[in-house]
Amino acid sequence: MASIEALSWGPFSGGAPRSALFLLHGLGADARDLIDLAQYFAPSLPGTLFIAPHAPHPFDMAPFGRQWFSLQSLDPFRLEQGARDAAQTLEPYIEAELTRHHLTHYALLGFSQGAMVALHLGPRARRAPRAVLAFSGALLGGGTLATEARNHPAILLAHGTGDDIVPVGASQAAELSLRALGFPVRSVYERGLGHALSEQGLEIGAPLLATLLEDAA
Repeated sequence: MASIEALSWGPFSGGAPRSALFLLHGLGADARDLIDLAQYFAPSLPGTLFIAPHAPHPFDMAPFGRQWFSLQSLDPFRLEQGARDAAQTLEPYIEAELTRHHLTHYALLGFSQGAMVALHLGPRARRAPRAVLAFSGALLGGGTLATEARNHPAILLAHGTGDDIVPVGASQAAELSLRALGFPVRSVYERGLGHALSEQGLEIGAPLLATLLEDAA
């Protein structure tokens, strides 16, 4: 199984962490793409350790960057299997980090392909995340979620209506599927935004994480 390395930041309080937020980057990027979000969230999450893993595989369509799984084929079965494989690699890493820091509460935040991995892993994780924040992502493997879900974390879906990489319809379809399965879902579709982190989504996500991570820890 592929190994995972990561960047980390915090906690802002300077003390021992009380919770963790894992930041999952998109295709062709690496952990440096999202670790700066730690400083955005820090005032709301002073006791949280921010961990940004590098995806385990080199990007197979460029000489730089990382990927959680290949997009050489867009066959739905292969995409679902890619997300499943990535989740199975990521979950033991998360568990090891939580154990190492003596933590119970954590959340997942993903962008693009990272959001796809977060949405696949979060409901299936043996140790339930408090929340999954998925920016510009999609739900892969929704058809098996009814029988595979182990928990129902709070989910925030954020997507730009002008996204021409992962169309906004992917998050809209995810919202319908997740709500039908009883997941607590909030959504924000930012008008005109392309394939990028939604500022509106971040503004909603910060207090949500504060309630679920800081207040509950």
